[in-house]
Amino acid sequence: MSHITLVRHGQANTEARDELSYDKLSPLGHQQAQWLGTHLRDARDHHARVYCGTLTRHWETAQSMGIGEQAIRDPRLNELEYFTLAQLLETQKGVAIPTEREGFIDHLPTVFSAWQADEIDNPPERFADFEARVSAALTEIAAGDGPALVVTSGGLIAMAMRQTLGLDTRTMARMALAIMNTSLHRLFPIGDTLSPVLFNAVPHLEHPDRHFAQTHL
Repeated sequence: MSHITLVRHGQANTEARDELSYDKLSPLGHQQAQWLGTHLRDARDHHARVYCGTLTRHWETAQSMGIGEQAIRDPRLNELEYFTLAQLLETQKGVAIPTEREGFIDHLPTVFSAWQADEIDNPPERFADFEARVSAALTEIAAGDGPALVVTSGGLIAMAMRQTLGLDTRTMARMALAIMNTSLHRLFPIGDTLSPVLFNAVPHLEHPDRHFAQTHL
């Protein structure tokens, strides 16, 4: 079993309120990814295998990191459709989508809890199916030879932490809110299971001149 380093994509379109509009990096997102790629090369942090989801923001992050040509694109590494779920919950249950960023602190756990309980009719993907595909993808990657780097999204990383730490759904949602753009998260084999040994690390953004680039949205 090999260790896996998960990378959240760079900052995307923070003004978006739907899946399509969100799915592209901002100029800052490209810069964050470039800094991360340089950091990994300077640290000689070797990864025998590179994977990413098939979303535009995943591919753009890998490209700006300088690893796009190596990346195996796997749709199982794609993000959950949060905006779609939020719109369905508003239409079906009257749960308003926040207009201010601070409102998402309570909104995301509410959406995740309703989704996990199958209280949202006709979702784009059931919570159980999302959980299953994340588990299947990471299990397959961990079974390969050599360390793997995976460029993906915050919701998937939070699900990986749920599965390895036994988190409840609301705690998983709170963890998703904490995950920074281009942050590093490592799952390491201990015994016959993967365990988190690194969470939300941004060594490439620690210099005071780059603190402004430590973004969550």
